[in-house]
Amino acid sequence: MELIADIAMKFFDACETGKGWDACKAYCTPGATFSCQAEALADVKTIEHYTKWMKGTFKLMPDAGYDLKAFAIDYGRNAVCACAVFKGTFTGEGGPTPPTGKRMNTDYAYVMEFEGDKIRHLTKIWNSTCAMKQIERARP
Repeated sequence: MELIADIAMKFFDACETGKGWDACKAYCTPGATFSCQAEALADVKTIEHYTKWMKGTFKLMPDAGYDLKAFAIDYGRNAVCACAVFKGTFTGEGGPTPPTGKRMNTDYAYVMEFEGDKIRHLTKIWNSTCAMKQIERARP
């Protein structure tokens, strides 16, 4: 059986590089849930929906990527935590506003809860308001 740390890292990298649900679903239980108290993700309730949302982010920020800061396993709770900085420049078309050319550097964390060797729930801890202010147009 593959260790949950290895599974979590493979999922994290696939998700955070915009590979989408097809690359992430092998690491998740059917119907795996998602939660985040960020305004930008208020309507996202499944990991499938979230990974599709992340894939769309790469259309808006083609140069996006992450810098992993910490990665920890809690064997007692069968969970893995990852903390990172997501970086990208808003140069792509198709967003709610025209591209601004501004760069985002936003801190976030994942708590991945496992059922056996599959992720059953993902909590993302992120301040979307702060992140979006970095890339929005200046207001008159």
